[in-house]
Amino acid sequence: MNWIEFDLDLPEGIDIYEGYNKNIPLKAWVARIDLSQTNISVGVLSSSDIDRKETPLQFLENTGARIVINGGYFLMNKNPSLHVGLLKTNGKLEEPASPSVLRDQSRYFINRGAFGIKQNGSVDIGWCSTRNDSIFEWDQPLQNRPGLPKGSLPFDKAKFWDVRDAFHAGPVLISNGEINVTDEEEVFFNTPIAGVQPRSAIGYNNKELILLVVDGRQPESRGVYLEELALMMNEFNCIEALNLDGGGSSAMVADSRLLNRPGGRTYQREVMSAVGIFYHQ
Repeated sequence: MNWIEFDLDLPEGIDIYEGYNKNIPLKAWVARIDLSQTNISVGVLSSSDIDRKETPLQFLENTGARIVINGGYFLMNKNPSLHVGLLKTNGKLEEPASPSVLRDQSRYFINRGAFGIKQNGSVDIGWCSTRNDSIFEWDQPLQNRPGLPKGSLPFDKAKFWDVRDAFHAGPVLISNGEINVTDEEEVFFNTPIAGVQPRSAIGYNNKELILLVVDGRQPESRGVYLEELALMMNEFNCIEALNLDGGGSSAMVADSRLLNRPGGRTYQREVMSAVGIFYHQ
């Protein structure tokens, strides 16, 4: 990708770049947030609307965030909407993890990838689930494979994940500084998530939080496979990275404007969860 700085009225420590690759073709936007600055913070946002959904721009305007990117998966055909998996904001567990999924007439137990914010404001990504309203993290996902489901969650191999905010998405793209796309282990096989799609992702390196959106389903930008998304996050030296909800939900807003074109349009889909970047004077 060729990256050029995008000129927006954002505080020091928050930079946005527009990227393109005309050969594929691809268009993308990345936000680099300096987490070492004490006046910058990160939060997981969830909708308080009656239908539990808001556009990313509404999230930004309602919370005072400087940047918002869409978050985890949710059930669009439910009113109010339901989050798919873990959702925790401001210390309150709004939705526990889903311990298992039914795929191809078999039940698979799962510990899917999640993004979390610790009590001190630092960020983390891990394979997680919940038990008795507590969140637990594993060093690796359950080793599911198509037709070979794992039949239980081994909590004896997990550790307590002490996070203030968190949400499930997935799959994990990078772990321990290495590209490691765990879509089969997290049981995303035989779903649209595995194909070429518009994408959103979140990750971090030793200093920065990285937010990325990739446009798709349009002549100027075809979208990417998960493996290509991992390569893009690897360009920014991510230690860990996570795929977020994509497709028509994939959107980044900053400086009170939509930067990308979700699914080729300026229309923003209402989503249930998001990540907000805040600047404190």
